[in-house]
Amino acid sequence: MFRRFATEPGLIGLDWAGFRDAQAPARRFAKDGYLGEDDSRLIVEADGTAAGLVSWSARGFGVSRYWEIGIALLPDWRGRGIGWRAQAMLCDYLFTHTPVERIQAFTHPENTAEQKSLEKAGFKLEGVLRAVEFLRGQWRDGWMYSRLRSDPYPPNP
Repeated sequence: MFRRFATEPGLIGLDWAGFRDAQAPARRFAKDGYLGEDDSRLIVEADGTAAGLVSWSARGFGVSRYWEIGIALLPDWRGRGIGWRAQAMLCDYLFTHTPVERIQAFTHPENTAEQKSLEKAGFKLEGVLRAVEFLRGQWRDGWMYSRLRSDPYPPNP
C-alpha cells in the first residue's frame, strides 16, 4: 500500500506530488518497519482490510517538540467515518506514549471532508498558512489544525 500511494496518480487525492521512487517504501520497511524515532506509519484497517495509512512526524521549535500527523485512505474507504476514528486513535496513542503537548495536521482549503474529520477527532482550526505548499505547478494555501493534550477527547472513537 505504501508503494501504491507513492506511485499511483490520484490515489492519494490532492496530496499526490508526483512520481516517487517505487522501491523507497520497501527499503524503509526493511530498515525499521516504518516505526522510526522521528517519523512513522501504520496501516489503517477496517473490516479486516487495509483501508489506508496514518503517519506522524516530529516537528519543533527550539527545545519543544510536537507531532504532525497525516492520513490517506483508499477511495473505497472514504466517507465511512474511518478517518476521524483513525486520527483520534493515533492521537490517543501519541499522547499516551510520548510527552508531546501538541499534535497538528494540515489540509487543503477545499478538502471539507478532512476538515470535518479533524474536527470530529478533536482538532481545532488554527488558521491559514498562505502559499505553504508547491503542488501541481502552483503555490497553495494550507489550513492548520491542532489538538492539545488538554483538549477534550472526542466521543466514541
